[in-house]
Amino acid sequence: MTRAVIVDVVRIASGKGKPGGALSGTHPVELMAHVLRSITSRNNLDPALVDDVIGGCVGQGGEQALNITRSAVLSAGFPESVPATTIDRQCGSSQQAAHFAAQGVIAGAYDIVIAAGVESMSRVPMGTTTLGQDTGGPGIAARYPDGLVNQGISAELIAAKWKFDRDALDAYAAQSHQRAAAAAAQGLFDKEIVPISTTNAAGEVVSHVVDETVRASTTAAGLAGLKASFYTEKYAQRFPEAQWAITPGNSSPLTDGASAALIMSEEMAAKLGLTPRARFHSFSVAGDDPIFMLTAPIPATHKVLARAGLSIDDIDAYEVNEAFAPVPLAWAHEFGADPEKLNPRGGAISLGHALGSSGTRLLTTLVNQLEATGGRYGLQTMCEGAGMANATIIERI
Repeated sequence: MTRAVIVDVVRIASGKGKPGGALSGTHPVELMAHVLRSITSRNNLDPALVDDVIGGCVGQGGEQALNITRSAVLSAGFPESVPATTIDRQCGSSQQAAHFAAQGVIAGAYDIVIAAGVESMSRVPMGTTTLGQDTGGPGIAARYPDGLVNQGISAELIAAKWKFDRDALDAYAAQSHQRAAAAAAQGLFDKEIVPISTTNAAGEVVSHVVDETVRASTTAAGLAGLKASFYTEKYAQRFPEAQWAITPGNSSPLTDGASAALIMSEEMAAKLGLTPRARFHSFSVAGDDPIFMLTAPIPATHKVLARAGLSIDDIDAYEVNEAFAPVPLAWAHEFGADPEKLNPRGGAISLGHALGSSGTRLLTTLVNQLEATGGRYGLQTMCEGAGMANATIIERI
């Protein structure tokens, strides 16, 4: 069977996803174009050899509409012959892009593919694409007569079910910032971050190379004073078990970012004289209760481990997206996972969650973590809107 390998992974340092954020002055097409140019140029790869570019983006409206990945390919200066498509599996969009890319290689449909992702939450805010309309229709309303809920409520329900109190959530969130700050101080992100020129508030052109969302001084005590983000009287009556412990401090921030992975067959890598860094081992995707919404990484992980013939103890590092602190905590509880292996360089609470980019961002960090520690297997999983999740196992080469 043809093996799909990861030759390289890159990302842009995170920007706060609001006006004035480090990347808010940069068009989202250029964010993705920048990682496409970077990953081909630093591997001395002729872009004309790329069979397809598969990009993830959640807010596909405004500046991110009309197949942003194709726009990015053209903006990057790739030949017009290179096609591209944009997909939406909510927060797992670019992880799914990597799955489709690798599976296309394994199937023999591709030799070289780039999986990428982008989100400019400062320029295309969450909710823009719904236009204020009902996105479910009568069938959904009949199946869920009490109504579906937002992800913050789902996070509250997970915290209540797994009995994570406010102190535990804030302690985990503070640890995420501390780990990310320590990794940055040690230069552990240097290999994955590609500099991008931006214009700061003073009108100066600067090189953006540091994750803007990381707050090194964050402590659990400091987070304790924040108010609950999602409490309403209506939801309090519907969900009396909720403790209203989810705050901006133990949630991922609005973020701008882009990332990319260069994926090809093992044979093509050898032909081009490129050294693969990892290979794709196993894949899964799963659905779960859309009210709890964020629990699908648990069945997705069960599925991918079974397909891989591995146990959780065989995995050397886990990247479980920190959409909200209860998500990785519940996942770790269910698997008895080693907390030292869980998001060891920090996660989305600190490094940010640029929705469509997060899947390949996690992959980027995971590949570099395995290389730095000499680990063999890495597992990545991502909760997604409407109760879904992807899971991926990679093996360092």
